Amino acid sequence: MKKILTYGLLFLGGLLLITGCGEKELDLTVNEVIDKVMEGLEDNSPMVSNTEVTKENMEYYLGTDTIDIEEGIASEPVMSSIAHSVVVIKVADGTDINAVKDKIKENVNPQKWVCVEAEKVIVENKGNIIILIMSNNDLATKIQENFNNL
Repeated sequence: MKKILTYGLLFLGGLLLITGCGEKELDLTVNEVIDKVMEGLEDNSPMVSNTEVTKENMEYYLGTDTIDIEEGIASEPVMSSIAHSVVVIKVADGTDINAVKDKIKENVNPQKWVCVEAEKVIVENKGNIIILIMSNNDLATKIQENFNNL
């Protein structure tokens, strides 16, 4: 009887562990995500301007214009010779997130600025929110940590 109870509890504990470690959905707009990932990094980042990501400018920001997004925002320096870009997009529920991330990784251009190149390129997601970070190593890592902590 003890063995059955022990195995039953182990099974339930494992089941809870698996379901409890699921990917966290963000209940934030893309603008709120940009604000939160850049929070506390103002002194380390360039002065930026935010631009809505549309079908017309998507290829510049993501390297492709074939992603179906619900909303998107790009945050890039006012001075275009600084290699820094943070792009947050939201895709529809049920979208193959890994395929979208792979498409971005394969097509984005970390050398799109004049005479400079981003040191680090990161593409991650939380639920149907995808972030593309291109910047210097330290800043990109800090933005990634802020995103992971959302």
